[in-house]
Amino acid sequence: MNRYRLVHVTEFRYDGPVSESYNEVRLRPRQDDAQSCLSFRIRTEPAAPPAFHIDHYGNWVHRFNVLAEHRLLRVEADSVVLVHEPQELPGESLTLRALDKLGDELDEHYDMLAPSQYVPHPEPVQELVRAVENESGGTVAGFVRAAAALVHSHFRYEKGATHVHSSIFDVLESHAGVCQDFAHLLLAVVRMRGIPGRYVSGYLVPRRTAEPGASVEEVVGGQASHAWAEVFLPGAGWVGIDPTLGHATTIQHVRVAYGRDYGDVAPVRGIYKGHAGQRLWVDVRVRPALDNEGNEHLQETSAAPVEPVVNQPQQQ
Repeated sequence: MNRYRLVHVTEFRYDGPVSESYNEVRLRPRQDDAQSCLSFRIRTEPAAPPAFHIDHYGNWVHRFNVLAEHRLLRVEADSVVLVHEPQELPGESLTLRALDKLGDELDEHYDMLAPSQYVPHPEPVQELVRAVENESGGTVAGFVRAAAALVHSHFRYEKGATHVHSSIFDVLESHAGVCQDFAHLLLAVVRMRGIPGRYVSGYLVPRRTAEPGASVEEVVGGQASHAWAEVFLPGAGWVGIDPTLGHATTIQHVRVAYGRDYGDVAPVRGIYKGHAGQRLWVDVRVRPALDNEGNEHLQETSAAPVEPVVNQPQQQ
């Protein structure tokens, strides 16, 4: 297991005064059998006391309001997380033919099978489904592996090729995108084959931080903020798969929230009153567990993440 400290800072700088800013964030890492959130603190500037609730999918949602005029909104989330080795994709699993016979047994995962805003089920994806099935060996686990490999090898990582509101139509047209797009595309492929899948937002810790002394590994896009998917394998449960990297998730993946797609888990979203324009800046810092000599090392990674939904002006 690995222990990380994560500091995620988001700043909105406005070119004029704004007021009545209402915001919600999903920045607290999940607490479950796979990882433990040992501590979490959120601070805002201007200072505003946050309230919280747990949403439909078990994600922590913090809400805060800034009513006075301001030209800067800063949100800092500070977490300490203990991450366990994730469950691996099994070597053997249910066959696809047996999956087709489960029927009502998967109804409890209906939300993660149905099309959603960012993950529609268009006809072009059927061609990918057929290609993946041909490489699957006839099993559900094989299908998931082949789907991740196909997305990784057939679509290039390119910042700016899509935008935060892109659906899989955009990545299918350009054959390029970022981790958010690849997660959505993988979800479309597995869902259209009858395999439940959910979108996961979180962090990908650089290997040199996760494993002191290891060789340097570049995080795709130079970002710590990341997105991937989890799929439900009957008999095994939910297993993480990262189509951006082309393989299953590792102890370097820290999960924050999951849902049907990005719309359920946007890290920061809100509205404000005013006509000022804004600039967005995001930074993520990762600090690993103490090394053998009791020292801490800080790894800073600039991140324009799986982009937050920027604060939108209210209708006047």
